Parts: sequence; C-alpha cells; structure tokens
Amino acid sequence: MELRLRELHTDGAGELTRIHRTPEVSRWWGRPADGFPFEDPEPTRLVVEVEGRIAGMVQFVEEPDPKYRHASMDLFLDPDLHSRGLGTRAVDALKRTLIEDRGHHRITIDPAHENLAAIRAYEKAGFRRVGRMERAERDSEGDGWHDQLLMEFVAR
Repeated sequence: MELRLRELHTDGAGELTRIHRTPEVSRWWGRPADGFPFEDPEPTRLVVEVEGRIAGMVQFVEEPDPKYRHASMDLFLDPDLHSRGLGTRAVDALKRTLIEDRGHHRITIDPAHENLAAIRAYEKAGFRRVGRMERAERDSEGDGWHDQLLMEFVAR
C-alpha cells in the first residue's frame, strides 16, 4: 500500500475530524476541538494518505533552543486501517523527515501507557522506552488521569 505524508489543507478537515471522532481514536485523543485541525498553531500537522485516501494525521513540535533541540510527534489513523503496519510506516516517514530535512537527532513520542498497539508500532519504528510519566495526561472524558510512556529515537 502506498503511504505518503502531505501538507494539511482545508479539503482534509472533514475526513480528519470524522476519523478523530471514532471511538478508537477519541479514546486516546479526546474529542476534536472546535476548529480542528486548524485550532492549534503550535504543531505542524500533516495528512497521512494511503492509496490516495486520507488515512489519518501526524503532527510534530520542534524545540528551537539549540541546547535542547529535538522534536516530538504524535499521530492517529483511521481504525479501518489499524493492524496493517501503517502506523509504523507513518512514524518512520515523519522520523526520516525530521532527521534528514529538519536536522533533528532526537525525537520523542509519549503514548498512553495502556495504548499497547501504538507502543508496538513505535518500537517497530525504532523508538525505545525511556520511562513512565505518572498521571501525565487527562483521560479523554476529562475526569481522571492516566500514565504515559516516554519513548525516544536517537539518530546515531
């Protein structure tokens, strides 16, 4: 299956919102904010396309301070495409872009500690477990907290 990352345009907003609202995605991402996917100016967001179809979104944030320079990333995919290795491929594609085109040597990702499928995908893309952050993120309903796993990839 052909997978590519492309710039986010307004034509993809409806499909990304639909995917974001699926129970499998909103469990980890919460409900989409008003104006999604353009509501937050901090992350750079890219569309994941599979066979020319919008399949999800990857995003990254860069630390610009030269002393701490690194990037962090996150992603979601349409549940209809889960368990096909596409998450690993999307993470790997963004990882290559961040290292080769944007000059990063270290990339972090912090899935929910219980999100075992995501953790496996990130490990297959070369990320390693660094530590567990206790009660680091609000639950999707906003009434509690859950742990996150800090993972990183360091280019050698």
